[in-house]
Amino acid sequence: MAEEFPRGFPGRVPVGMDALKQNWGWFLALGIILILLGTVALGSSVLMTIASVFFFGMLLVIAGALEAVHAFWRREWNGFFIDLLGGILYLVVGLMIAANPAASAVTLTLLISMFLIVGGVFRIVGCLAVRVHHRPWLMLSGIVNLILGIMIWRQWPLSGLWVIGLFVGIDMIFNGWSLVMLAVSAKTLPSTAAEQSA
Repeated sequence: MAEEFPRGFPGRVPVGMDALKQNWGWFLALGIILILLGTVALGSSVLMTIASVFFFGMLLVIAGALEAVHAFWRREWNGFFIDLLGGILYLVVGLMIAANPAASAVTLTLLISMFLIVGGVFRIVGCLAVRVHHRPWLMLSGIVNLILGIMIWRQWPLSGLWVIGLFVGIDMIFNGWSLVMLAVSAKTLPSTAAEQSA
């Protein structure tokens, strides 16, 4: 029996499906590794928070250095001072974050909390003001964001030591499971159009 494929691919396997079927084991292995790393991150969320914030600070340092070098490399350009000041700003902020990742994590967690609260309120108000097709899901998303934001804010500054690591761990686990499910479904894909029509 012929398998159903997305519209726009009548009678043939979409581009990349053969490669996905042939390499499903790599996707499965990567998914399992991400699940394991995410579980470790959840178990040591404080360490993961500090490591993530330090890594973010180093990324800012690298970006700032590259932007400053670019500014001097293209000195004749009108945006020389904008590039230079932007690079210096990235560099200074990155060094400050990398030098004290725990204090930076506390500040970033407060920002995350405020973002979740404001985003949740906007989604709830938007649901009440405008009729949209996915209204129940949007309302649920807004309520969850609002509750998460309030919970993080009420435990702040202590929450600053574990929230980022917790979010990174949860993201790794969900990403890992999505890759595992992709690998499992890819294993059963037909590898050629001839196989599909058989």
